[in-house]
Amino acid sequence: MSADAAAARPTLTTHPAWHALSAHADDMRGRSLRALFAADPSRGTRFTAEAAGLYLDYSKNRITDETIRLLAALARACRLDERIAAMFRGEPINTTEGRAVLHVALRAPRDASIVVDGEDVVPGVHDVLDRMAAFAAQVRDGRWRGHTGRPIRAVVNVGIGGSDLGPVMAYEALRHYSARDLTFRFVSNVDGTDFAEATRDLDPAETLFIIASKTFTTLETMANARTARQWTLAALGDARAVARHFVAVSTNAKAVAAFGIDTSQMFGFWDWVGGRYSMDSAIGLSTMIAVGAERFHEMLAGFHAMDEHFRTAPVERNLPALMGLIAIWHANFFGAATAAVLPYDQYLKRLPAYLQQLTMESNGKHVTLEGARVDYETGPIYWGEPGTNGQHSFYQLIHQGTRIVPCDFIGFGRSLNPIGEHHDLLMANVFAQTQALAFGKTEDEVRAEGTPERLVPHRAFEGNRPTNTILAERLTPHTLGALVALYEHSVFTQGAIWGIDSFDQWGVELGKVLASRIVPELMSADDPPPAHDSSTNALIGRYRRMKAGTER
Repeated sequence: MSADAAAARPTLTTHPAWHALSAHADDMRGRSLRALFAADPSRGTRFTAEAAGLYLDYSKNRITDETIRLLAALARACRLDERIAAMFRGEPINTTEGRAVLHVALRAPRDASIVVDGEDVVPGVHDVLDRMAAFAAQVRDGRWRGHTGRPIRAVVNVGIGGSDLGPVMAYEALRHYSARDLTFRFVSNVDGTDFAEATRDLDPAETLFIIASKTFTTLETMANARTARQWTLAALGDARAVARHFVAVSTNAKAVAAFGIDTSQMFGFWDWVGGRYSMDSAIGLSTMIAVGAERFHEMLAGFHAMDEHFRTAPVERNLPALMGLIAIWHANFFGAATAAVLPYDQYLKRLPAYLQQLTMESNGKHVTLEGARVDYETGPIYWGEPGTNGQHSFYQLIHQGTRIVPCDFIGFGRSLNPIGEHHDLLMANVFAQTQALAFGKTEDEVRAEGTPERLVPHRAFEGNRPTNTILAERLTPHTLGALVALYEHSVFTQGAIWGIDSFDQWGVELGKVLASRIVPELMSADDPPPAHDSSTNALIGRYRRMKAGTER
């Protein structure tokens, strides 16, 4: 479709369902959560949904039954159900790359069938999972030996983007279940400090590197992989050691073999697996080694349970769809530019960083599927910190700042490490914070406490700050899978409404291309001045002089 034809098509903001929501939002801006709760004693139990072991309370958003009805109407007008069905059928909904989007196949049961281009992909998925399980078992029980015959004691995952954020988040989240006689490290940054600090206290004779790169050409990953190879061979002195200390998660057998890795220790995945949706593919090999195949499959079962809920539940009771639609309500009708994810469990400390890529790389798009410029906001900025830490840093802005920041609070009924009163104190903060954000404290209430008049404005809280609360009994592998799938499908819902491609990431390409041009210019001081803009030229020149020690 030409750009002119795409531009001529009706946009989302001209749709009657959008106009109805816009008019409704005008009315809701004058309403308070205090009044909404006072008018409806059952509100706190009615605006809830439950699936796959997760309980969602979305009552503390400025919504009514009419809001949900209108959001559901928008979803139907945008054919969300058809988009969901197309994804699960393996249709190429990643239109700019002509690819299916089938991370749901990665956690499909062995007896399921999902056909892509005439081939059932599920058997291949389970073949890889079985090979991963066999290898993980060998590492975990000491049968896999390094070049000198010693067992592996440390596993280092080398990747970047989804090949790092997924594995490190999953390892930290499931550390309670991990093999404590193994050390796990993660290297992603091309900054040499990342590699140096990750390996400083490791013994090369007992270290296994997992090189995670689909193409085996990713600049940062391969730079770190080459450094890992040099580090290993400097200690072991025999190129044959690479085959015992390196495995690959890749599809490029030729490059893997050239590196020195036995291709029998190459674990593949498919073009229909996007990097930020890959933690339950072979990219999760480090996770499986850490927690074992049984726990890994429990995580896959959690993913699948949420997948099935998303696929089958009506919008009004569909957790991911509700979360996605409420996110649109905040971003497009209340001007919320950011959203915070606040897990009250230390094991989930890397979840906000993981969700940053999932959400912002997916929905940070400025054109529709047809290539027309959007005339509405997409892709809010996601951020957050675990537990009560954030309360002593950025919660001030959330409570009393001038910006609306919708927040997701994540908590658990039982701690994996029950120590005295700690968990009650932790969860009391979850409930207190959402209550305070919703209802605030009026100036009259502040005065009634005896506060001096000059301090009253400073100690008042406006309230009306939106939150979701997600509760589960415990943080288990099943819970983690369900939680990640919840956010995956919430992101999908938002992208479907906005009419954008949530599964490409062309925005990361330009900087990588330019960097590849600049690298040789930094490595050779004898080259002629680089042909860039005046700022970049000057910065390159100064860097060369600093590198040479001639800058004054």
